[in-house]
Amino acid sequence: MTRVAGRNVAISWIAGVLCAGVVAALVWFSMPIMPVMTAFVGDALRSVLP
Repeated sequence: MTRVAGRNVAISWIAGVLCAGVVAALVWFSMPIMPVMTAFVGDALRSVLP
C-alpha cells in the first residue's frame, strides 16, 4: 500500500486489528451452522448430479 499523507500508522494498525477481530467473531458465530450447510449442499449436489 502506498503511503498517504496524514495517515497515522498506529490508527491503521488498530483499525486493521479490529476489522480482523470482527471477521474472526463472525466466523466463530457461523461455526454451528456448518454441519447443516454441508448436509444441505451435499443433498443438493446428490439431487442434481446423476
